[in-house]
Amino acid sequence: MGGDTIAALATPWGTGAVAMIRLSGAQAVSVADKLFRGKRPLAGAPSGRVRRGTVECDGRAVDDVLATVFRAPKSYTGEDVVEISGHGGQVVAEEILRALFAAGARPAEPGEFTRRAFINGKMDLTQAEAVMDLIAARGAASADAAAAQLAGRLGREVEKLRGETMTALAHLEAFIDFPEEGIDPESGRVLLARADALSAAIERMLGTADEGRMLREGVRLVIHGEPNVGKSSLLNLLLGYDRAMVSEIPGTTRDTIEENLTLRGIPFRVIDTAGLRETDDPLEAEGMRRTREHLAKADISLRVLDAGACAAPSGGESGEITVLNKVDLWTGGDLPAGLVPLCCLDARGLDKLVDAIVGRTRIAPPASREEAVAINARHQDCLRRANEAVAAARASLERGDAPEFTAVELRAALAAVGEITGGSDADDVLGEIFRNFCIGK
Repeated sequence: MGGDTIAALATPWGTGAVAMIRLSGAQAVSVADKLFRGKRPLAGAPSGRVRRGTVECDGRAVDDVLATVFRAPKSYTGEDVVEISGHGGQVVAEEILRALFAAGARPAEPGEFTRRAFINGKMDLTQAEAVMDLIAARGAASADAAAAQLAGRLGREVEKLRGETMTALAHLEAFIDFPEEGIDPESGRVLLARADALSAAIERMLGTADEGRMLREGVRLVIHGEPNVGKSSLLNLLLGYDRAMVSEIPGTTRDTIEENLTLRGIPFRVIDTAGLRETDDPLEAEGMRRTREHLAKADISLRVLDAGACAAPSGGESGEITVLNKVDLWTGGDLPAGLVPLCCLDARGLDKLVDAIVGRTRIAPPASREEAVAINARHQDCLRRANEAVAAARASLERGDAPEFTAVELRAALAAVGEITGGSDADDVLGEIFRNFCIGK
């Protein structure tokens, strides 16, 4: 990888206004010039210049295109890049790609353009991950978080942490270089304070892991309650269309139904579950087992009550939102506190319910926060290992171990932190990250 020229369709396959094919590599311009026919060849085009012409395959013009040349190192990948934009349509795009491959390019692998950008120092690994997060974002909050990470906010926080770890290690290694002096009490206190500061910084970043998971995967919102209280009706109301079958017969929903939706820019995975009651029906019992399983993993649970069937409703367990559905049937006077009244028939109370759900996520727009962008599972693993190493270094200092033993732990912490931005770019780590990218990006 890196020495050859790659090509791929950078827009989705199928019918559209424009299809854009991207090439990257040392021979990108010369390969494109074998097909491009304009007033002037692309070889002499300055970076960023757009030229109009036709693309010829097997001696015939197949499309009228615009070709843009981006010269290394001022391109997305850091290599020479050519982007050929033609009319949308699968047949023409496939024909141009085949001709480019015959002219010396090869098909790009998933994420290979972004991987080359990382290898060529155009972005760190957190920014490369943010490219995919931005593409996959299902809500404004997710897109904002990805954009902040792409802009380098998380990378800057990690590099700051890495610099502080390196400073502590350098301080310690000074004593290794001059062993006759040892670590005096004052220097020991300074090193312990630095270890505590490192742990605090790591813990702050680890504290954003749940938020990162919810932004990337969606907040797990589980709807539960007794049979026939309106759980499926609530699912349909939140989605805005009839997804679940609604019936007056108890036990209609026997399996969980999961759908994605966005509320106030925040992505959710909303799960409608089987009603909880005593039953001898093995299928219904299995549905209820799955209900309890989803409740154990829920970020937010909605407990639904029937206003026409409960005389004295009360709020649910701590951490869940209790919805009093069919509030049009309520005859009990003032509603008890702690409930969210709702009527699925006319959507009465829906806005207040959405306010309660969104408020329970505690997800703030990234632009309003000073701390780093919410981390993902890979970052979490690296930081956890770094924190364990810092704790081991601190314990070594307190025991009065030789500086060499403490230094080993700090080096492990430094390596773990460096993995986040790609300081130690093992092929298996890179492969795992870029494997999920789309081809052409």
